[in-house]
Amino acid sequence: MSFPEGFLWGGSISAAQAEGAFLEGGKSPVQIDYGDAGSTKGARRIHYRNADGSRGTMYQFQHLPEGASYEFFDDVHYTNHVGSDFYHTYKEDIRLFAELGLKSFNTTVSWARIYPRGVEGGVNQEGVEFYRNVFTELRKYHIEPVITLYKYDEPVYFELTYGGWENRAMIDEFVAFAKTCFTEYKGLVNKWLTFNEINVLAQGAIYPGSEGRAKGLFTELHNQMVASARAVKAAHEVDPSIRVGCMIAGCSVYPMTPDPKDVMAAYSYFQDEFCYCGDTMVRGAYPSFAKRIWHGYGFDLEVSEEDRKDLLEGKSDFIAFSYYFSNCVTTHKPEGRSLMRRGMYDVRNPYIGASDWGWQIDPMGFKFLLHLINDRYQVPILDIENGFGAYDKISEDGKIHDDYRIDYHRQHIAAMKEAVEEGVNLFGYTVWGFLDLVSFGSGQMDKRYGMIYVDMDDQGNGTLKRMKKDSFDWYRKVIETNGEELN
Repeated sequence: MSFPEGFLWGGSISAAQAEGAFLEGGKSPVQIDYGDAGSTKGARRIHYRNADGSRGTMYQFQHLPEGASYEFFDDVHYTNHVGSDFYHTYKEDIRLFAELGLKSFNTTVSWARIYPRGVEGGVNQEGVEFYRNVFTELRKYHIEPVITLYKYDEPVYFELTYGGWENRAMIDEFVAFAKTCFTEYKGLVNKWLTFNEINVLAQGAIYPGSEGRAKGLFTELHNQMVASARAVKAAHEVDPSIRVGCMIAGCSVYPMTPDPKDVMAAYSYFQDEFCYCGDTMVRGAYPSFAKRIWHGYGFDLEVSEEDRKDLLEGKSDFIAFSYYFSNCVTTHKPEGRSLMRRGMYDVRNPYIGASDWGWQIDPMGFKFLLHLINDRYQVPILDIENGFGAYDKISEDGKIHDDYRIDYHRQHIAAMKEAVEEGVNLFGYTVWGFLDLVSFGSGQMDKRYGMIYVDMDDQGNGTLKRMKKDSFDWYRKVIETNGEELN
């Protein structure tokens, strides 16, 4: 067989997007709890009240204006407040995961459930026990938990207290949170990820108009990578058998033309958006091109000797990544395009199609990225997110025939299979949003990734009833045959 014995065929969700129960069980609010539902045309917005009493909105990851405060408004529907209601239905859902035959399941531990108000506020034991129950239930069905510590959902308390990740106090807070998780769930969870898609902070500095924020964003990213390294060391001290990986948002990038400038632009894109974090977290030191990036934004990043030591001693045991689409860039300004990324333009690749949200579908790009990661890092690889967001409709026969989703996964698994046969050291494949959940970017329930339908829409209408889609039975055959049967 192409895939190794014990290959982890999995499904993935996250606490903030699926659990709901946003203020139950001792949990404190996180930023996206204040987010509405966006659309195919626009990202979700975070709501707050200004110091003068007026209302305001901002995008995720932005900080409150001076004197403003987060607030819930009666005329806004907050999709994350209920999500998929996994907090109340996890036993029912895990039975479905077992029926499918999942070998692994990825979710996050909500920091806001474990330390709602930081270390000073103490451990919330009710939150600790909730996740212990979830992991125990997974183990009962021989499903291995692969758990992420952070997915952009630190308690709002930290932003109000420390101002966010530019403050190095966040490093100690995160490491304390991580140690608690490693200790409490020792024997239940053996594979952890520190920061989900950690490189999105660097991506936020690329677009025009954000240059003034670049140093702050890269400082936040540095503090997160140091925190990750210290967490890796802490995990090995708690239990030497624990394996802790980094997780990076992956994307294959092509030059639009054979112009050498376009070719170099595409490679620089890969360096800036993937390797900057990958090299630092897996190799244990900033890459040589890091100075090119910093100087391009007009600053030098301060890296202490202690930080360098931590990064080297806390190298990730494996590398996990997400993959949904590929990009294409050019240095030649296309007609009618004004968006520029440090001298390059994102352009549509005419050779591949796209989803309703404009994400270009490219299974060959998946294989390409697998080879790039494998050759560069020489550590085990885990694809922790791959999925297809679409509008799903219940047909007249009462079923959901999501052939488009099956086709997407079939093509990507076939490409992945070729990569494994060619020597890529991949040990798992995890379907993102395996259970319908709130889209992180758009805030929608209607943007569905799951193989299990959740009856809930963008306006909060629905029963939360679960329904297996056609892709559920298809994926079960894939797992039963260890990836040999894809039709």
